[in-house]
Amino acid sequence: MKKLTTGLLVLVLSSSIAVANAQEKKDTIKTKEIEGVVVTALGIKREKKSLGYASEEVKAAELTGGTTNTGNVASLLSGKVAGLQVNTNNNFGGSSNLLIRGYKSLSGGSPLIVIDGSPVNNSSLTTAAPFDYGNFLSDINQEDIESINVLKGAAASALYGERGSDGVILIVTKSGRGTNDGSWGVTLNSGVTAGFIDKSTFPKYQTKYGAGYGGEDWNFPLSKDGYHYTNFQDDASFGPKFDPNLLVYQWDSYDPSSPNFGKARPWVAAKNGPIAFFETPITYVNSITIEKGNKTSNLSLSYSNMLSNGLMPNSELRKNTISAKFNHDFTDKLHASVFTTLTLQDTKGRNETGYSDNIISGFRQWWQTNVDVAALRNAYANNGNSNFSWNRTSPEDGTPQFWNNPYFQRYQNYQSDNRTRVFSYAQLKYDISKNFGVTGKLSYDDLQMVVEERLMNGSLPQAFGASGLNVSSGYARTNMKNSELNFDVFLNYKFDITEDLNLSGIAGGNVRRNLIDNVYMSTEGGLSKPGLFAISNSVRTILPPDENYSKWLTSSFYATASLGYKNFLFIDATYRRDQSSNLPKGNNSYGYPSVTGAVILSEFVKQPWLSFWKVRANYAEVGSSTGNYRLVNTFKARGEGLFDQPYFLANPDLKPQRSKETEFGMEAQFFKNRLGFDFAIYKTKTFDQIINLPVSPATGYRTFLVNAGQIDNKGVEVQLNGTPFKSDDFTWDVNINWSKNENKVIELNGNSQNYLLARYQNNVSLNARVGEAFGALVGRDFQYDANGNKLVDPKTGLYLRNDNQIIGNVTPDWVGGIRNSFRYKNISLSFLIDVKQGGDIFSPDMGYGLATGLYAETGDYRENGVVNPGVYPDGTPNTIAVSDPTGIDGYGVMPNKRFIYDASYVKLREASIGYSLPKSILANTGIRDAKISIVGRNLWIIHKNLPYADPETGTGNGLAAKGQSIGSLPTTRDIGIDVTLKF
Repeated sequence: MKKLTTGLLVLVLSSSIAVANAQEKKDTIKTKEIEGVVVTALGIKREKKSLGYASEEVKAAELTGGTTNTGNVASLLSGKVAGLQVNTNNNFGGSSNLLIRGYKSLSGGSPLIVIDGSPVNNSSLTTAAPFDYGNFLSDINQEDIESINVLKGAAASALYGERGSDGVILIVTKSGRGTNDGSWGVTLNSGVTAGFIDKSTFPKYQTKYGAGYGGEDWNFPLSKDGYHYTNFQDDASFGPKFDPNLLVYQWDSYDPSSPNFGKARPWVAAKNGPIAFFETPITYVNSITIEKGNKTSNLSLSYSNMLSNGLMPNSELRKNTISAKFNHDFTDKLHASVFTTLTLQDTKGRNETGYSDNIISGFRQWWQTNVDVAALRNAYANNGNSNFSWNRTSPEDGTPQFWNNPYFQRYQNYQSDNRTRVFSYAQLKYDISKNFGVTGKLSYDDLQMVVEERLMNGSLPQAFGASGLNVSSGYARTNMKNSELNFDVFLNYKFDITEDLNLSGIAGGNVRRNLIDNVYMSTEGGLSKPGLFAISNSVRTILPPDENYSKWLTSSFYATASLGYKNFLFIDATYRRDQSSNLPKGNNSYGYPSVTGAVILSEFVKQPWLSFWKVRANYAEVGSSTGNYRLVNTFKARGEGLFDQPYFLANPDLKPQRSKETEFGMEAQFFKNRLGFDFAIYKTKTFDQIINLPVSPATGYRTFLVNAGQIDNKGVEVQLNGTPFKSDDFTWDVNINWSKNENKVIELNGNSQNYLLARYQNNVSLNARVGEAFGALVGRDFQYDANGNKLVDPKTGLYLRNDNQIIGNVTPDWVGGIRNSFRYKNISLSFLIDVKQGGDIFSPDMGYGLATGLYAETGDYRENGVVNPGVYPDGTPNTIAVSDPTGIDGYGVMPNKRFIYDASYVKLREASIGYSLPKSILANTGIRDAKISIVGRNLWIIHKNLPYADPETGTGNGLAAKGQSIGSLPTTRDIGIDVTLKF
């Protein structure tokens, strides 16, 4: 990958220099045109050349033009912005995690999302059941987006106060423009996408052995008539060797609807393995935008409809979005803007995530290679949709031992959810004079969601509901409301102090009110009447609902001042002060200053090859508050006068978390904007973090809240742009971004050396450990001698193990992307290579799958045995062959380190080819523009090190999803056709 990147960069540089002079007469670009105007904090438009901090803008064409419609705007940013990490999992309707400049907080963190200057909710819903409900940025219609500007550092985001500590993603929506003759402008867009499984992200099974765990299971039990029958209850494939001449009673021999009923059939591997369980996901997206505009008003109306099914049977997502934006000048001084968007989404059949009761975990970890998936589908359909499982308890007892029939689970135990999302703002601006203006803005973000989870009668008993008891049926429901109201009033000013010196800025205030109102309730003891999913249909008396009602208020004032001198020197200062109701009096008011500077050196260095050259630097402080009701312990009612005591001890003396950051950068453009770069280095210190630390159980609590801990981050970001070739008919553009972030946990609380972030399978955990990079994976390692050789037990031939060791870290070494765009007359072609280098991932799938004999690697274990490479403690090479196949590999005999993999990847993330019909063909048709494109996403994982899975995928949103690969859906190569017509 290094050679590829270096070679491409040399080509871009040399090509640009070679052709620049030949085309100098055609390229007359001014500095303002090179840098342009961008939207910054609070929706303020600024000339980019005046900014003293790093930001990066992605236009709509770059965001959506070269890829399929993912339904989640966050995923579209993959590989396009230096310093921004995007992790998109494969869950149906699932999350995309955004991270700017690494983890700064022990609690994780993600950037604030802002639409036209107003914050919006991008959180995720967490429920007791293992489903990924997606991050709520997916409610935003990508067709409404004009551009996205990523504010990376503290100086760029300081005006957003406590919410800007992890950076800000600014979304600017489209405004209506209409046509020159004053008529309406109409844009129709229609696309269809199909997904095809990338087989490198799903297990390759061995086909030599069937059901059993080894040992006695190498042989079949005998039936009364002398035939063999399968080890039904064993969810593994280390059993008897396949032999087509051997007749065996298998699970479907007991299925009355099967042609094999009552018969022993040849002992062979299944014709249809688990990959046959998946369906082809198809997504249809249709949208219409209507626009009209003149000198005083513009209007934009849009409607979008998405219909999608997932890889898993019985999965469907329907989403409808309606948006409207209106701008109007009542007078030359009074201006109004209104925007509203409504999203209605219904989803059925999200896939389970994690370990327990996850069908995909079964396929990856606990399966019999003799089980035919098509036969399971028939058994479900032909037996009254009952739970006819391959995993029988015995020949006489068809009760599932560990696993339901996967079709029964998908069609009877499905979840569903629907949500309604409304985001609106209204803004009124009055120009008092040429020097002053005042703006008032009110925005409202409301999300309401209903989640239903079902467990049909006859299911394998599992933990379910409020009590968590093991039951074989049940129903649970969550009603959620999350709303935010923002009110801003600010004064803007602008003065020319002298002919060469000007001053501008704003001063104002904000009031923000947040509300969360959640109610969860479930049946107890199962469903009284089978198949009736209602809380009232409970076998036992239901527990009181789990109610969470909370609200909080944040009041702020802010001010900025921007000095510009002779169009080459710019100095900015900002200050914001927040007062939070979530912190105690005396500590609940805190300020965030920033100062930035930029010098346009190209104003002094006048060379024909130099178009623009700027250096910049800044310093800023930001911070963050805590969640609500964490100052004094609260209690939950459990009915009949009983109350639950919380497990954590609240802290009435909390103070805000703080971050201090310095940044230096340089950007330049050469040869009339044919070649350029943007470079930034930064260093951040975050301290006084609000975390839950363990406490002695003798106190009656498990953890206590405290201000503690420091994390330091430092990094470098590089963006390169080049146009190696440009003519009237053909253009080739290249954009490259690369970033590296390093962090270290400096201290925790007192003598504490480790802070637990998440627990995984097999006693592996994700941690912040003093002296190490954030995100250390801790578990069992091999034992090594002084030369680094693995030590082997001379009695068993197995590796010696060492507990509680750092065995990996989730932090990547660097991330980057390379985008090439070509245009030849009416044909356009583009592709994006997305790269993550380094970082580790723990795979319980490999640990279990190797132990149960599923994977292709285990096919030869039994015949040959294995001599583990290593030495005895005395230095003698190991010679003991381990012959028991179940003791050769897997979680039971290998340390966790065996299942730590490099999480690097190189992906062909996006690709497209489009054709715009010539204007001559469209003449007299009423169509102004027409374009048809073939688009693709995740077309090729060029390189990865994690077997049988995509290293990018996780279980959901947040920190805990990043460190392990467990039960994830395979990745699909998505290919679609997109048609756009403009009238």
